[in-house]
Amino acid sequence: MKSNMKQLIAMTGLGLGALFTAQAHADYSVAIAGPMTGAYASAGEQIKRGAEMAVADINAKGGVLGQKLKLEIGDDACDPKQAVSVANAMVNKKIVFMHGHWCSSSTIPASDIYNEAQIPMATVSTNPQVTERGLKNIFRIMGRDDQQGGIAGGYIASHFAGKKVAVIDDKSAYGKGLADEMAKGMTAKGLKPALRESITAGEKDYSGLVSKLKAAGVEVLAYGGYHTEVALILRQAKQAGMKLTVMGGDTMSNNELVTAAGGNADSVMFTFAPDARANPAAADVVKEFRNAKVEPDGYVLYAYAAMQLFQQAATQAKSVKYGDLQKALASGTFNTVVGKLSFDAKGNLKAPGFVVYQWKGNKYEMVK
Repeated sequence: MKSNMKQLIAMTGLGLGALFTAQAHADYSVAIAGPMTGAYASAGEQIKRGAEMAVADINAKGGVLGQKLKLEIGDDACDPKQAVSVANAMVNKKIVFMHGHWCSSSTIPASDIYNEAQIPMATVSTNPQVTERGLKNIFRIMGRDDQQGGIAGGYIASHFAGKKVAVIDDKSAYGKGLADEMAKGMTAKGLKPALRESITAGEKDYSGLVSKLKAAGVEVLAYGGYHTEVALILRQAKQAGMKLTVMGGDTMSNNELVTAAGGNADSVMFTFAPDARANPAAADVVKEFRNAKVEPDGYVLYAYAAMQLFQQAATQAKSVKYGDLQKALASGTFNTVVGKLSFDAKGNLKAPGFVVYQWKGNKYEMVK
């Protein structure tokens, strides 16, 4: 009798243990990846804040298909090799959705890993090659560099006619791609670059470039790259007695530029999507962020929207299996804090928009 009782208790214990284990692993793991450390960590922080708030809000409303979301965070430091390691780690964690990476040079190799593992991903990476390789798992929730570059180049040609313009890139996939498109946009409207150069990102001294710009009489710098290098170039240009106007891309939306540029950020213009903070559908979420002492600028609301995208696609598909999710994402229209999202056959946003902004004080405003 005692032996039978022990067996029953043991079996019951195993049953409960199995139940608890099943419950512990029932959550759906979703992930973000980007530069959580390194020179561009402030962008990673924006992504992290947006995704964390979205996951908390989704879980507070019951989660996805009755399961809570668990957020995994990957740090690639905008390094392609590290991005591949992060992608492999996320596959091992059995994530069902990825929002990332941030730098196009990281997104491109990492996306191959996710595609092979059949994991859908949303991204804000803008290099055209992100969606030109025939992968079916990628959904870009922002426009492309061949769209924003054309707008930036056209703006320069229209508003700085007669001035000497240098086109500079940082050799990254994002930077070179954007700079090439800005040069095309300028040239198409009759303004040829006076100088076309590349720099190495991460250096501390760009005085050699500044000397070339000064000698060529350059007044406008069309820059493909990230805000950290622009800040240094502006400071060193000022020291050399130069007044430069800079036109960049979406990465110039980072408010770290204001401090790093040493009071010179007001000369920076950039292209970015229409400000999602002004979207009426985002009003409650914007208020929620501001109540938490977080200004939802830059990529904050895009990370929030990525998690909304997953939640709505899974709900429509009634599944988180790759085939079901991919089909829902490819064919659906989704209401998010950054507006309605739907995708073409390549995974590009169907109705992208870019406008021109300029820094004024500690915030950026759309140029009318």
